[in-house]
Amino acid sequence: MEKLTAQEEQAMQSIWSLNGGFIKEILDNIKGEKMPYTTLASTVKNLERKDFVKAVRYANAKRYEPMVSEQDYKAKFMNSFVGDYFKNSYKEMVSFFVKEEKLTEDELKEIMDMIKNNKS
Repeated sequence: MEKLTAQEEQAMQSIWSLNGGFIKEILDNIKGEKMPYTTLASTVKNLERKDFVKAVRYANAKRYEPMVSEQDYKAKFMNSFVGDYFKNSYKEMVSFFVKEEKLTEDELKEIMDMIKNNKS
């Protein structure tokens, strides 16, 4: 599985949240600044070529459905991200966010509770 470009990730976020859709639906569902219709159509074609989506024909239109789940994509690239930037240590990653004040004490406690609850 290859890493997606920012534009492809934006399109996939929309496709995942819709669980598939036609180009117009995908475009209408994109958060933030909208890309032109033709740009999105080209981006989705690239996603199809990369086997992230499949096209299902409905009369003259194509509906694009995800072939890779959001969870699988996140897992693959979070592991890669942690490996590349934090020496494969999630502890290093959490420590970084604490030092940068991106993680509050309450959020850290919430993470600890999740860890404790997951062990039981």
